[in-house]
Amino acid sequence: MSEVIGFIGLGAIGSPIARRLAQAGFNLVVHDVRPEAMRPFEGLARIANASAEVGEQAEIVFACLPGVNAHREAILGATGLARAKRVKLCVNLGTLGEPLLLELERGLLDAGIATLDAPITGGVPRAESGTLTAIVSGDRAWFERVEPAMCSYANKRVWLGPRVGSAQVMKVVNNAISLSNLVIAAEAMLVGARAGIDPRVMLDVINNGSGQNSATLSKIPAEVLTDRFNFGGSLAIVVKDLEAFVAQADSQGMPIHSVRTVLEAFRTAKQQLGGDGDVTEVVRPLEQLAGVTLRDGGTR
Repeated sequence: MSEVIGFIGLGAIGSPIARRLAQAGFNLVVHDVRPEAMRPFEGLARIANASAEVGEQAEIVFACLPGVNAHREAILGATGLARAKRVKLCVNLGTLGEPLLLELERGLLDAGIATLDAPITGGVPRAESGTLTAIVSGDRAWFERVEPAMCSYANKRVWLGPRVGSAQVMKVVNNAISLSNLVIAAEAMLVGARAGIDPRVMLDVINNGSGQNSATLSKIPAEVLTDRFNFGGSLAIVVKDLEAFVAQADSQGMPIHSVRTVLEAFRTAKQQLGGDGDVTEVVRPLEQLAGVTLRDGGTR
């Protein structure tokens, strides 16, 4: 395909998404602030030295960035995308919350660049298999133009409407549910483990009953019971996502006591294990408090 597409941010999810775009035949130019993240793309895509350089080669640029500072620097910084002359659209795949996205949108609009709000959900495994869900808000015509590219990494694409920011709200709502499921499921299963019930037996009951959720169906059996703890998302990123949800609720004057408790569980895990710890490692401090583990053959 002759049109050049840009991609900024080759992290745990960005890298497999960019790889799928290249493998689908798109003419890709990529950039990441970490040189080691770009090396796997040598021979697969053009390598750019800065976000602005990506925007000088591509009219459409996808951005998949981890945090507030990374977004501001890559989009509005001295060598950011807004400095480029060719780019016409930034497709934001990150989860950063509505206020920051609108700040970036204003900065891009001042440079004549449109924004498509398009966070993804599904985690690293589904990024690798191309089965993510894309949540999209913004100009419908831009969405229709980039949807063929989205098809390479997302087998479901949901357009929420023309208001940029709606997709961010939807994404933090989704993440709040998913992350709460993990904490509540782990805490409840630790009660069962303390009573002597095997975790695998518990999962057999839960996943064939009313308690099943994404944590019991995938994260706990694949990452916790096996002691892998390698689902792919970092504790730093999920804390950022939950904080964005809390900020959204606060801006609407809505009480969300349960999610605040879940956020504290992830903050505790981040404090104890570091921001690079895997999202599923939120279970470790809970296990310490319970005096029992959720492992195959685990002991008290």
